[in-house]
Amino acid sequence: MTRPRKSRALTAVMALYLVYTLVPLLWLIINATKTQAALFTTSGLSFGGPFALFDNIGQTFTYHDGIFFRWLGNTLLYVVVGAGGATILATAAGYGLAKYRFPGRRAVFAVVLGAVAVPGTALAVPTFLLFSKLGLTNTPLAIIIPSLISPFGLYLIWVYAADAIPDELLEAARIDGAGEIRIFLTVTLRQLVPGIVTVALFTMVQTWNNYFLPLIMLSEPKWYPLTVGLNQWSAQANGAGAQPIFNLVLTGSLLTIIPLVLAFLLMQRFWQSGLSAGSVKQ
Repeated sequence: MTRPRKSRALTAVMALYLVYTLVPLLWLIINATKTQAALFTTSGLSFGGPFALFDNIGQTFTYHDGIFFRWLGNTLLYVVVGAGGATILATAAGYGLAKYRFPGRRAVFAVVLGAVAVPGTALAVPTFLLFSKLGLTNTPLAIIIPSLISPFGLYLIWVYAADAIPDELLEAARIDGAGEIRIFLTVTLRQLVPGIVTVALFTMVQTWNNYFLPLIMLSEPKWYPLTVGLNQWSAQANGAGAQPIFNLVLTGSLLTIIPLVLAFLLMQRFWQSGLSAGSVKQ
């Protein structure tokens, strides 16, 4: 048995990519342990000054009467309702488009592909004008409703369901007398779990890191997500009467990425379970 040949060029590229990925995270972790003064007197990639991580965390949670907790709750609301709803809608629509034949199906496919190619920032201003006419700006609905639509998630479920759900399985369920809703809930969803988790993670990250849409939709800090709120803290360092709190901005940024890391670690096994789907012929 011959061993696979190793590519030195590919290994070097992957090593550079690993460094490119990990260095900013390492920089964030190191600087979150420093005081405001130590940030400007020590190297960004080395520890220096008193270890202030826990003190920074305490100040982050208590600054401005604990507004960080409010922003965290807002972000969780937008993710649970917006990203969760987007995952449900994408799953139902993607399965229907993959397994049912109806007039206009190709046109729907073309529209979905076109929607995937349109960046979200290009739709932000038209969305703001529409929601302004409806009187929904500066409310959680202005963030949740646009988050419910995920063309990429729909396309991903569509492609996954086309291969993961055998037509023979659906026909067998129909012969046994199961209705379409029951087939979807009891048969199809189990087969689609890896795809659903993938879509859920994509939509969760997209909603969690959403910045431009909340920035133009919301004017009251009480409805800010973490992205906009931390940027507001960072902006305090500019202008007359500046009050820089970069140590709290960095600590808040570190705390912000922890839920995403935990979500990926907890859901990783569902991805792995779907890697071998279709690789073994029964």
